[in-house]
Amino acid sequence: MKKRKLNGLEVSAIGYGCMGLSMGYGTAPDKDEAIRLIHRVYDLGCTFFDTAELYGMGANEQLVGEALKDRRDKVVIATKFLLTEKGTEYNTTGRLMQGLRSRLENSLKRLDTDHVALYYQHRVNKDIPVEDIAYCMGEFIKEGKIAGWGQSQATVEEIRRAHAITPLTAIQSEYSIMERTFEKDVLPVCEALGIGFVPFSPLANGFLSGKVNPETNYTGMDARRVITRFDKDNMLANQPLLDVIRQFATARHATPAQISLAWMLHKKDFIVPIPGSRNAERIEENLDAAAVTLTDAEYTAIEAELAKIEVHGNRTDEDIARLRSLK
Repeated sequence: MKKRKLNGLEVSAIGYGCMGLSMGYGTAPDKDEAIRLIHRVYDLGCTFFDTAELYGMGANEQLVGEALKDRRDKVVIATKFLLTEKGTEYNTTGRLMQGLRSRLENSLKRLDTDHVALYYQHRVNKDIPVEDIAYCMGEFIKEGKIAGWGQSQATVEEIRRAHAITPLTAIQSEYSIMERTFEKDVLPVCEALGIGFVPFSPLANGFLSGKVNPETNYTGMDARRVITRFDKDNMLANQPLLDVIRQFATARHATPAQISLAWMLHKKDFIVPIPGSRNAERIEENLDAAAVTLTDAEYTAIEAELAKIEVHGNRTDEDIARLRSLK
């Protein structure tokens, strides 16, 4: 597995998003199977594992901690905290530090470790100044509790303001061939400031694998029930996109998922996608994408074809929140 750097933090060129092992896409695997999959990811050369306190209400962190306990000095673990409270809950630096410290210590306990390499703010809380969050992260770095920190779905302004206080290691936001919102402004500012970029859902929640079926009926706590790109009409409308990706995949003796990831890796050397899967074959396929190197001509040709295609549907936090109210 090739290596990349997120503002100095060395990780495998492709990481692994662990969320699906606990939640998000229907029934999760049992613990033994989940641990076996994490070990398989590691054996394939991946050293970058992503989790969060929110995933499974802490269960995912516990799972990752147990699975990687004997490999702790050979991997990079990233986790996230989420502050949903109003700013009045943390109206002093001391109260904010106390709240963040409690969350961090709980995450470290669940992960069975004394530090994490990367600690993200899961979403930027508009009621709490990013400068205050950045200051606290700087203190945790001094204490050795975290090696670096990041933001998720942040704006350029939020990135610049936070980075000026405590340099950011990485920004984790949604990015794929189907979702390129952050390409115009966030990627350039990350490049200018030396910040890494970690795309979640780099395969558009599996859509870009080319293996999804417009007739599939998703049930239970499966995010694809509310992600509009999985609406039948949108899936049919997006068929030209899959046709283009399959065309390039066939020419390179690769899969659509591998071409989608290779396109992303070619774009910038500070991009490290974190696809997640619960299928061992799909996991191997995704990680093998690190070995699929596009030529400049191939990349340019893909970009030219993508420019002709309109993408239908998306994924929003508001839609994901609706999932809890569905029966």
